[in-house]
Amino acid sequence: MNTLLFLCTGNYYRSRFAELVFNALAAQRRLHWQAESRGLAIERGVNNVGPISRTVLETLTSLGIDRPVAPRYPLPVQEHEFTTAALIIALQEAEHRPLLHERYPAWADKVIYWHVRDIRPSPAYNPLQEIAQEVQRLISRLAQSTSPAAKT
Repeated sequence: MNTLLFLCTGNYYRSRFAELVFNALAAQRRLHWQAESRGLAIERGVNNVGPISRTVLETLTSLGIDRPVAPRYPLPVQEHEFTTAALIIALQEAEHRPLLHERYPAWADKVIYWHVRDIRPSPAYNPLQEIAQEVQRLISRLAQSTSPAAKT
């Protein structure tokens, strides 16, 4: 089983949503991938209430994805998690590249960066919708790279 590590600042909103959507879609496609998510600076999430964003839970329901029965609280990334992940994605380059350079400089240039802003969904921009689309594209690429046709 390959591990994908999603990173954001607080591991409360974006990375948690990416993890849950990825795992649901990967299971549907029977991919040998499992996502985890962690925060680069969870101490900055002092205003977060509960273990996971209510907006994340509501959006999962609207997408028909099972919500975690007992959601865990945000977790900080540990150095060993970088070495065990086959793929690492940080949710917003402008925000997370500097944090990686500061806290995990050896990994800053080995991470794939998306550009998902940390804001509440609005009619003008919905970060969770953008994450869902990015995850769907990623799942398609991973499925193609592991299909028998792709290996011939």
